[in-house]
Amino acid sequence: MLAYLNFPQWLKPEIIPGLPVRWYGLMYLVAFGIAYFLMMRQIKENNISFTEDETLNIFFWSIIGLLIGARVLATTVYDPSHYYLTRPWLIFWPFRNGQFTGLQGMSYHGGVIGAVLGSVIYCRVKKLQWFQFADVLSAGIPLGYTFGRLGNFINGELWGRVTAKPWGMIFPHAQKFPVSADWVQDIAAEIGMQLPQSGLVNLPRHPSQLYEALFEGIILWVFLWFVIRRRKKFHGSVFSFYLIGYGVVRFFIEYLREPDRDLGFVLQFGDAGPTPALFNSFLNFSTGQILCALMIIGGVILYTVRKKQTGNSFEPVEDNSKGDASAGSRSTKNAIRKKRKSIK
Repeated sequence: MLAYLNFPQWLKPEIIPGLPVRWYGLMYLVAFGIAYFLMMRQIKENNISFTEDETLNIFFWSIIGLLIGARVLATTVYDPSHYYLTRPWLIFWPFRNGQFTGLQGMSYHGGVIGAVLGSVIYCRVKKLQWFQFADVLSAGIPLGYTFGRLGNFINGELWGRVTAKPWGMIFPHAQKFPVSADWVQDIAAEIGMQLPQSGLVNLPRHPSQLYEALFEGIILWVFLWFVIRRRKKFHGSVFSFYLIGYGVVRFFIEYLREPDRDLGFVLQFGDAGPTPALFNSFLNFSTGQILCALMIIGGVILYTVRKKQTGNSFEPVEDNSKGDASAGSRSTKNAIRKKRKSIK
């Protein structure tokens, strides 16, 4: 009996074969839709001092910033060939060699930076409370993010490291290894895989996209939505825990996810082994782990600063009473905003 799985052959990146419409792009739209729905639900249920127009505009500029930041970081930090650095006009050009490819390559961390910048600038111009908005948005983001990682899985990309676990999966486009290598033969023997006499072989990998969908997505969302959000004492606390929570979860999942082949380990203090596709040491750190460490540090600093600024308490902007039908009107929300002007 084989102790591994094959990538489902019926899963294809294209929704309709031959057309440049991919599941990955659709998953992004689903993610945005879920984040927007959960954001509007919080605003309507709690009478938060944002009108629907203001909320939609902030969300729009957050998405614009996200797409720009995600693409720019992916084509700079994660592209050691410097192809786009020497051709910056192609960063947002969806064609390559005359073929429509879409914008392949998006960085999560770049997306966070871009979304923050886009929403901060808008809130500064309109004199709105950015930390309040950040809390509302970050409470729902992970559930939407789940679908982004499912899109990565359908694309058969961002696979994990080689594993002998029974749920290890062979991804068709993953790097192959020489059958003559001792470690390849050892893993093949452990999982019951028959090797050819010579050449290259594709070995099972951790389905790290699914790990991320579960832990960075569903579990983090449950934690933020049902625990942190209900115990919120000051604006900025939910966003702080989002940065910390995502950073911690992603940092450890990176040990199971193969580093970008051209980048390898940014910091290497342990044995690298025969290939980065194998886990060999907790002392080797990828680019993603460095960025996650910065997220954790940033989240801790933000929480500490905001707690000190607010004295760990504030007059709640959210009014949980049901109220009458006029509670959501423009005049009511303006009154709430004026009453809470001192909250930043």
